[in-house]
Amino acid sequence: MNDGDICAVGIDFGTTNSVVAIADRRGQVETLSWPSFGGPTHTFRTALMFWREGRSLKHVAGPAALQRAIAAEDEQRFIQSIKTYLASPFFSETWLYGERFTIERLVSTFLNHLLDGRDQVRTLPIFSGRPVVFAGERPDEALAIGRLTKAYADAGLPQVALAYEPVGAAYWYARGLTRDETVLVADFGGGTSDFSVLRFRRNGKAFVAEPLAHTGVGVAGDTFDYRIVTNVVAPQLGKGTSYRSFGKLLPIPAYFYSAFAQWHQLSWLKSGAALTELGKLIAVAEAPRMLEDLRTMIEMDLGFDLYRVVNGVKAALSDADTVTFRFDREGIVIESEITRRDFEAWIAPDLAKLAEAMERAVAQAGLEFGDIDAVFLTGGTSFVPAVRALFQNRFHAERVHLGDAFQSVAAGLALMALDQARPGTEGRGLAPPCHAS
Repeated sequence: MNDGDICAVGIDFGTTNSVVAIADRRGQVETLSWPSFGGPTHTFRTALMFWREGRSLKHVAGPAALQRAIAAEDEQRFIQSIKTYLASPFFSETWLYGERFTIERLVSTFLNHLLDGRDQVRTLPIFSGRPVVFAGERPDEALAIGRLTKAYADAGLPQVALAYEPVGAAYWYARGLTRDETVLVADFGGGTSDFSVLRFRRNGKAFVAEPLAHTGVGVAGDTFDYRIVTNVVAPQLGKGTSYRSFGKLLPIPAYFYSAFAQWHQLSWLKSGAALTELGKLIAVAEAPRMLEDLRTMIEMDLGFDLYRVVNGVKAALSDADTVTFRFDREGIVIESEITRRDFEAWIAPDLAKLAEAMERAVAQAGLEFGDIDAVFLTGGTSFVPAVRALFQNRFHAERVHLGDAFQSVAAGLALMALDQARPGTEGRGLAPPCHAS
């Protein structure tokens, strides 16, 4: 698509990955790509890497940040999952090499990297996604919206409109509608899973979208990763073992293992206090070798390598009944056979939360399962068989449709921005995808 043809932009600012889609006046949509060590990619990792060069603070984002994380040659700070903290009043800033970064500044820094070299995009109508429910124990929605809005403004994007992410996915699904439909959309991200029910009705050549209900829950792909780590990896690194203190056996502190919830959090344990405590525990532990492996994992920054294995196993279990988990780095060897049945047992409580949020969306819309004409699933977690089964068991299998794992939301948001920008269509709902204004 030529720059002169671009009319509108959709940005899916995700917990794990971000995507930017562009639309022309005919409703044709493309997603931007970026160079990476594996070739061009249409997903931009939501991550930042900071390091010091002389007196200057340097930073990169996306694939470049991952590449530096893998190389791990110099002292550096890796930041990811920024979106997870937007709604938390307990996290407002961090200091990086003596420089203060508010969460708004972190996000705006990331956005500037995301749109680097795309100056024309900044001047166009933009819709950005937001979760129905922000991540966190007690998320403050107003705080999150204020922070996100300011971050976009600080990145030179003051006119960005925010829309629910599953609504963006619904717009992408609805571009092919030929009749009125009531649609349930499930958007599975890295940090949250969101559900929306919308009714699409034809109005002349266009379809009007009527939102009926929105729900969300802080259970998503990262949660499933953590279940594998908790059940396979952590026990091999000393979780559940004990140490002796004044004649008593006490459990190894849990905080060493809770850091595995996000792999970059392992670097937080590199502080002198944490490693000093771990060293003392090794001296009195019942399983010192396991704790030595844990120390190596922390000191050698092996979190990213570990989670690459975890993600690969999770993906493989979508197709295979049994997968071998094998991690072999810096003398740490963890190997285990994982069956799909094991994995589904570990995530059963999470599946129950997903089912409850989905059922709540249908109930809030005042509908029964039989009133839903179609179910549209998007996001990488939608490929987990147990997740698909949640919907196939409640709706007829032929009603359940899988969207592009990563691009549906951004593409739909671009169509929403295009719809709003067209003369006479603002607020009408979904514009006809191939109708030139």
